[in-house]
Amino acid sequence: MAYKNASSTYRETRITTASQGQLIVMLYDEAIRQLTIAADLLELNNSENKDPGRIEIIGKSIMKAEEIITELMVSLDFEQGGDISKNLFSLYTWFNRELLEANIAQDKKRVISVKNMLLTLRNVWSEITKKAAEPANREAVGLNIAG
Repeated sequence: MAYKNASSTYRETRITTASQGQLIVMLYDEAIRQLTIAADLLELNNSENKDPGRIEIIGKSIMKAEEIITELMVSLDFEQGGDISKNLFSLYTWFNRELLEANIAQDKKRVISVKNMLLTLRNVWSEITKKAAEPANREAVGLNIAG
């Protein structure tokens, strides 16, 4: 019980102290995790070991990823983001449409395709976030009093 509380507290603290860029990376991470679960279970269901109970778990994982993508959509700032925000909005819309179709057809290839594109975007956001957190490279300017 204490472990669950500590884990929950850590997760909550991590979220409340994260920058906007870090939060976006966390959203990508969770969407990717959910799609990995769905793809793995789709693989199991495509084998001879079909389990109808997996279909519900697959559906829930895909829908969680869709909800996260929708959250990314509503967080876009079209005034400051301009064309980048518009392009991301279109991409996120396409992701959700693909995931809806993948869920209906139980199509692992579509799930993996969206997951891989999300992974690429996640890595870009991670790099942007790291660069934004780095102190500016400045040469030390000072008075030479030694000589």
